[in-house]
Amino acid sequence: MKTLYVVTHPQSIHHIEGSVGGWYDTGLTERGRRQAQAIATRLTDLCGGQTVSLVTSDLLRCRETAEIIGRNLSLKPRQTAGLREMRYGIAEGRPQAWLAARRLPVPVEGGLDDTGGIEGAETRRQLATRIYRVMDDILADPANGHIVITHGFALTFVVAWWIGMPIESTGRVNFPVTSGSITQLQENAEWKSRAVVTLGDTAHLAAGT
Repeated sequence: MKTLYVVTHPQSIHHIEGSVGGWYDTGLTERGRRQAQAIATRLTDLCGGQTVSLVTSDLLRCRETAEIIGRNLSLKPRQTAGLREMRYGIAEGRPQAWLAARRLPVPVEGGLDDTGGIEGAETRRQLATRIYRVMDDILADPANGHIVITHGFALTFVVAWWIGMPIESTGRVNFPVTSGSITQLQENAEWKSRAVVTLGDTAHLAAGT
């Protein structure tokens, strides 16, 4: 049986700035670091007795989260650009209102390849392709537990990959979660089935606010 614990990084500077995130590379706030410690404590309980790997997006807010978790579980994080958030091109680092005023509506058909008219923005197809690729690599690791540190919207595509959703069907899917959440995914080797045990759990954050 394999278990994945998918963590969305906690509060980052771009959250309190009200800025577009994406690949805009901000670190955690003081509150975010407290939340990361609460996540680490919860994962220590969840991972008891498992051989666990720790993989993180290489953006700063995820790396800082992974470092705190790694210290608690005596794990060295492996970084990958494959787990980054969706790229928002020239909107990154600008106020959210700037993006809202300029982004074009998603077309009725073709949402999978839509950029909203934002220069340098990534499509859902591009995001899904790189997330699916890196998750295949992570699952190939012989560890029976994997902690994956990623971003809020990117988590949607981790879950879509987990349940076997074809990339062509990800143009409309969304699994909304908040920052600092833990999603638990579990595979039953006997039944060859994959469960979403919890989605976006944040109960642990009560200790990190």
